[in-house]
Amino acid sequence: MSDALKGADGALRCPWALSADDYTAYHDEEWGRPVHGDDALYERLCLEAFQSGLSWITILRRREGFRAAFAHFRIADVAEFTDADKERLLADPGIIRNRAKIEATVANARVLAGWAPGDLDRLIWSYAPDPAGRPAPRTLAEVPAVTDGSTALSKALKKEGIRFVGPTTAYALMQACGLVNDHLTDCTSRTTAP
Repeated sequence: MSDALKGADGALRCPWALSADDYTAYHDEEWGRPVHGDDALYERLCLEAFQSGLSWITILRRREGFRAAFAHFRIADVAEFTDADKERLLADPGIIRNRAKIEATVANARVLAGWAPGDLDRLIWSYAPDPAGRPAPRTLAEVPAVTDGSTALSKALKKEGIRFVGPTTAYALMQACGLVNDHLTDCTSRTTAP
């Protein structure tokens, strides 16, 4: 028996997707779909780090505020942020005002600005497991919070100087960016995700 639930439109979805309209749209249109490009992956990495200790809906509802505050997560631009920019961010009610996470976001951009184009994309996607080796989860209990792959990805990113990316954050990134497909077996998005 699957944990997938019917939405108002009759489509089966992962249960978390039905708790708010924002979640439904995110689940149907983004979560688990492949994300490529250094800036796009940097954005997801940053948002997952900001989510640590909070509910994802909090980040999702402030995503446009984050984008405005962090120069749309263009690595080259965020790498140029000054101490004055950090103080501006600490006063911005449109984001999560956590000094350590803001510092990490800017520091990570400075590290990544020194990488060749495509390096972040290649590094992250090199940890995508073989989909044939992962059975589709039927229940939420079958969806892990951490895997050997996410632990390895976390270690690889930390080795390169990337901060605020533990194994749980790395796995959330893998789920959000389509490296793994954790839509439940009966979920409509499992069959429509690329």
